[in-house]
Amino acid sequence: MSLQGPILIVTGRPAGALSQAFTDAGAAPVIEASWAGAATAMAEAKPAAIVISEPDCDDPEAAEALSRLILETEPYAPAIIRVRDDAPLAAANALPISDDATVEQLIARVSWTQRLRTLHSTVLVRAQALKNERNIIAELPAGDPLDDATVLLVGRGRHHATLSVAVGERMGIIGALSVDTAERCLAAREVDGVLIGDGLPVSSVESFLYTLCINAHYRDLPVGLLGVSADIAELANFVRARDPHVLLQRMLPVLRARALETALKRLLRSIECKGMIDVQTGLLNQHAFGLALGLAIEDASERGTVFSLACFSFEQALDRRTGLDAARLVSQLVRNTDFACQQDDNAILFVFGDTSLRDAHVAARRLASVLKHTMLRPDRERPNLSPSVTLATLKRDDTPLTLLARVAPRPVAAA
Repeated sequence: MSLQGPILIVTGRPAGALSQAFTDAGAAPVIEASWAGAATAMAEAKPAAIVISEPDCDDPEAAEALSRLILETEPYAPAIIRVRDDAPLAAANALPISDDATVEQLIARVSWTQRLRTLHSTVLVRAQALKNERNIIAELPAGDPLDDATVLLVGRGRHHATLSVAVGERMGIIGALSVDTAERCLAAREVDGVLIGDGLPVSSVESFLYTLCINAHYRDLPVGLLGVSADIAELANFVRARDPHVLLQRMLPVLRARALETALKRLLRSIECKGMIDVQTGLLNQHAFGLALGLAIEDASERGTVFSLACFSFEQALDRRTGLDAARLVSQLVRNTDFACQQDDNAILFVFGDTSLRDAHVAARRLASVLKHTMLRPDRERPNLSPSVTLATLKRDDTPLTLLARVAPRPVAAA
């Protein structure tokens, strides 16, 4: 992928060789600015990427202003900053890269991060087209993408509690005390990043990192490692630090970028479906579900087939993060013949297309088990939530209202 321009290089001294390297790589124009002039240069040039070539800054106010602009710019403008040892990020919202990285590695990192900018630009154009065509407004949910992120924390050493509390204050967290548990978790559900703490055998950590490297599905996954380790070229978003607080600070912008990418993909899918998909859950919105249910009844009547309706509900009230996590897990399990939506009380209605009541019992039991064992918990001190499942199958004279009314509390226990 060729570089997009312009490129803004923030530096305290002339960066002629670095500027020339980006120019030779196809980026044009390449603009240099000091810390004091970086925010102004960014506002005027609207760069496609920002490269902060030095890990230190002697102007905290300028660094804060630049960091704020990085976060607010649309479409997404990736910022890469060199980091040294366990020094904190000079610009808090920039993506870290080792101070030892070569110019070629830096250019490759910029090129890779610009893919998210391309996706964001595409979504903005498609959203405007949908608004012009059908007066449907499609936009990202308000707030920080980190609020909806989920991180897998692996470890059991003396820094585990520090990392667990710090991560849990910002985003959803899943704990794994061993590498084997972490691998099973990654196989069962999507996460926005992995943090590997202390207390694990070195050989187990190396084996886990190797597993991530050889699986193309995980190569873009943000991975943070507490402790000393060489950079792993196969992992595009590998971050390391000796101090747990520094590690988390460096991981936050990487996790935010990953969460933004996930949200943009959901929004793009909603746009492709003309706004029928809820941009937060990935399931049908309630209005679209009602229409789909009516059409499914008509189709089943014409073809002489049946389908089943399940309601997954929770006795304990779910907070926003847990409710969204449950819905997103379900969205990954919907077959082409199925459709689902989430209600205001976080209950999930799920239609099993062309499925008898007996077969729906089996499928619903499995889905309930997935939710029970993999979804987030509002309170990590309490046991896993077990959804109650109520089933009904289509009858000859059913309407959407009568079918929904028959979804009465008769739970199918999760395995």
